[in-house]
Amino acid sequence: MPQKSIFLETHNINNRASGLGTFNYELIKGLSTLNLNDFELTLNSAKPELLKEEFKDKFKYHKYNSLSRHPLFRIRKKYDLWHSVNQNIKVEPFFKTNYLLTVHDIHFVEEISSDKSSKLHKLFRKKLERATAITYISEFAKKNTHEHFNVPNVPEYVIYNGNPISALLDTSSFVSTVPVDKPFFYTIGDFIERKNYASIITMMKGIKDFNLIISGNNNKKYGEEIKKLIDDNGLSNQVFLTGKVSDEGKQFYMKNCAAFLFPSIREGFGLPPIEAMSFGKPIFLSDKTSLPEIGGDVSNYWTNFDPEYMKEVLFDGLNNFENNKTEIENQLKKRAASFDWKVAASEYLNVYKEILK
Repeated sequence: MPQKSIFLETHNINNRASGLGTFNYELIKGLSTLNLNDFELTLNSAKPELLKEEFKDKFKYHKYNSLSRHPLFRIRKKYDLWHSVNQNIKVEPFFKTNYLLTVHDIHFVEEISSDKSSKLHKLFRKKLERATAITYISEFAKKNTHEHFNVPNVPEYVIYNGNPISALLDTSSFVSTVPVDKPFFYTIGDFIERKNYASIITMMKGIKDFNLIISGNNNKKYGEEIKKLIDDNGLSNQVFLTGKVSDEGKQFYMKNCAAFLFPSIREGFGLPPIEAMSFGKPIFLSDKTSLPEIGGDVSNYWTNFDPEYMKEVLFDGLNNFENNKTEIENQLKKRAASFDWKVAASEYLNVYKEILK
């Protein structure tokens, strides 16, 4: 039987600081460990040579060109299956073919426009109409999509992302650019409003014996607002921004923090809490959107963002952790290990097989 050809629209892969870039890379890495003999998988990337260096002949490679986002310049080669690996991609197949759509979130409805005639709505509706099957990265993403859109009657699957931390790094030679001489809380993510960093900074006004360290690219409008909030509250010797960090840096802060805080109000999935669980750290999340699915019953939740209430939940959770440390650490590490990219990749491969049967 000839190999079935599958095109993975993965051109976001170079932006590994973003959740989508991480997703693309980890999915490919997971797929590379599987038996793909019945399939020929082509990856789309602006720098295919970097992928070829890492994955050799396991895949075929296609060089991404931004022109391919325009209908006239779409990729003309016909594939048996096209996998659109996220809902925002403007690159589409020229020919009608089997089409798998992966939905991470539809944040654009709340954040950009709820106007059904807006560009993003139209783009997403077209993707839904084209889909032979749909995968979602959380039950919440599926529920939210059904609330706002008419989803076609096609097979749907929920496949959880894996934990990006597959190996614990040696962080002993890492030099922090911010003070770590005091116990600290840690968080990491993009500097966008939904991450809700303002809530934990305001909470820090009532906490004296701990620092707060926030990693992520803060050269954005929300980053400027956060810097101003820190200054206005006289917290510049207690709340520190590291900017972007390396994997070594991220693991250093996760390994050494007193707790990991993630008060985000909208997440399609939320990878950082799982990463922090790998180190057995107490986890504090908002109870919004997909986060309860990710945190399970081993995490602590804020149901609102009143600073006194948040502080109370935080210290109750820390006390409980200290009193049952070994047991909770083990539960956290076990939960982190249950999110596995090899498992996720094999579930995607099964969906490919189902579609191509």
